[in-house]
Amino acid sequence: MVQYLHAVLRNALQHAVREELVQRNVAKLVQVQTPRYRVGRGLSVTEARKLLTEVKDNRLHAAYVLALYLGLRRGELLGLHWSDVDLDSGSLEIRTALQRVNGELTLTAPKTRRSERPVPLPAVCVNVLRDHRQRQELERREAGDRWKDSGLIFTTRVGTPIEPRNLNRHFYPIRERLGLPVRFHDLRHTCVTLLLGLGVPPHIVRDIVGHSALDVTMNIYAHAEMTEKREALNRLGSLLSEE
Repeated sequence: MVQYLHAVLRNALQHAVREELVQRNVAKLVQVQTPRYRVGRGLSVTEARKLLTEVKDNRLHAAYVLALYLGLRRGELLGLHWSDVDLDSGSLEIRTALQRVNGELTLTAPKTRRSERPVPLPAVCVNVLRDHRQRQELERREAGDRWKDSGLIFTTRVGTPIEPRNLNRHFYPIRERLGLPVRFHDLRHTCVTLLLGLGVPPHIVRDIVGHSALDVTMNIYAHAEMTEKREALNRLGSLLSEE
């Protein structure tokens, strides 16, 4: 927060310098300590597979698949409209996010400028979205006159937006059954770490998940498991011991 406020003030004063309203930008004289990011815990491949198996028959199965495969934020998931998706070409456009603002559920712009992004849909995501659309159509018929057409992909059983905190609550009993000490947001973390573990270039991972900068991808998410660290050091040991 301190870093953010300093950046806003520095930019405002720099604009004032250009407009010749002030002589110099004194905010540039202030040194702001680099923040220390908390590294979350992602799921292993085995844990991620267990989760996908557990939610396979759940009405929100597609939400878990998109969170794990695409690293979408909670608000981005719940703000997705069917008009944002082209299942024939296999593409998705992140345009809005659903958040509670001043007590009201509101569609807002995504978190950062880079968060507004096109994302290719792998076949597994296309398939689960097709199934989800059929499930939603069945719920629409069952709800009858009670259905509120919002155009959203993920809704309640009567078509209204899902309260973001309720998505967390939906995840709680699932993680308890599976013994997973993670938050729903850590599914996004899982996507990033697994992609990096596969050797995907960091700038590609950044663009997929919509991080504001590359250092966010690397500093917050790119942690290596002990087995990976051991493997790397063993390879170095083998290299240095060669004659």
